[in-house]
Amino acid sequence: MAPEVHTVAVIGAGKIGELMLSGLLRSGWPVERLLATARRPARAEELTARYGVRVVDNLTAVDEAEVLAVSVKPQDAAALLDEIGPKVPADKLVISLCAGLPTAFFNRRLPEGTPVVRVMTNTPALVDEAMSAISPGAHASGAHLALAEEMFKPLGATLRVPESQQDAVTALSGSGPAYFYLLVEAMIDAGILLGLPRQVAHELIVQTAIGSAVMLRDSGEHPVKLREAVTSPAGTTISAIRELENHGVRAAMLAALEAARDRARELAAQAD
Repeated sequence: MAPEVHTVAVIGAGKIGELMLSGLLRSGWPVERLLATARRPARAEELTARYGVRVVDNLTAVDEAEVLAVSVKPQDAAALLDEIGPKVPADKLVISLCAGLPTAFFNRRLPEGTPVVRVMTNTPALVDEAMSAISPGAHASGAHLALAEEMFKPLGATLRVPESQQDAVTALSGSGPAYFYLLVEAMIDAGILLGLPRQVAHELIVQTAIGSAVMLRDSGEHPVKLREAVTSPAGTTISAIRELENHGVRAAMLAALEAARDRARELAAQAD
């Protein structure tokens, strides 16, 4: 299944759908092989002006595309599938970008045997540094998974996971950028408190975050070892870490990710 011969329709081209469109275009995917749908005419005009893609209605997208990438909000997915489900041929690949929704949700609303692949990506796709986790539904083959990977590799890294792990993926990497931005925001504020100009604090922390992430990725070392390399006896770092532990930062992170996972499950239950 060579990706360049497939027409892809992004149904519901909101933030995540737009990430996918722009990433495919940057990777060289022909613009004539991309379609999008949008609820509002102003949004349709914006997408056409920005990317040159043709914006069509949902049923036209189903008719013309070989791959349907569904990126509507979870609470809107049932109504969408009620509209398009009867028109989707059973051999058409459906990729779900809907947070929390299992492939079984789609299988119940699509013709028997329709291949569905579930993908959780994240916003660093804007800079081709996304983490996209890919899971097959009951009727998705290895070829369908390979096609999904080809579509998301230009956005960053891809990883195949069992679908049972997708709610945890949503909590960890899907929402993950927000946690890092919150931490960076707090560290910039701390820098200002310590007397640094905001721009200086911003540059110091952003580059420190980039360098730390590259070391984590490229060194192969466990994060504990990398942290210990910065933490000298009776030094400044261990004093800071003691305060972080005193304030329950680790426990707060565990609780936060559990809350995000539980919310993903709630979204699926509400959509059904």
